[in-house]
Amino acid sequence: MDETTKRWIKQAEADYDSAAYNLEGTKYYVCANYSQQTVEKALKALWINKNRQLIKTHSITSLAKKLKLPEKLISEITLLEPIFRESRYPDVAEKIPAEEYEESDAIEFLNIAEEVLIWVKNQMK
Repeated sequence: MDETTKRWIKQAEADYDSAAYNLEGTKYYVCANYSQQTVEKALKALWINKNRQLIKTHSITSLAKKLKLPEKLISEITLLEPIFRESRYPDVAEKIPAEEYEESDAIEFLNIAEEVLIWVKNQMK
């Protein structure tokens, strides 16, 4: 694994830790955002590992398909796709980000992020 890939994985792990921390602190929109970011950075790390270059996209579903993740993971990742915008901007969803997500949402997103992170790391062994 090259240095760039290591940096992306390390940041994905840090984002996962931040998501878990904010779940415990009941900041569910922050947990949602960091869960999405965990997946995005983990997938980009895998892309870099395979292709030796960064891909510039925020579409984690598209990236997951290009990387040929299992269909189950791709299906789960689609739940996180809109979070990149919804968890950050007050004009994207009906509610502001701080009111958009509940604990059950945050738990589900964090579980998906963990599953993707583990899968990606296993692919790079």
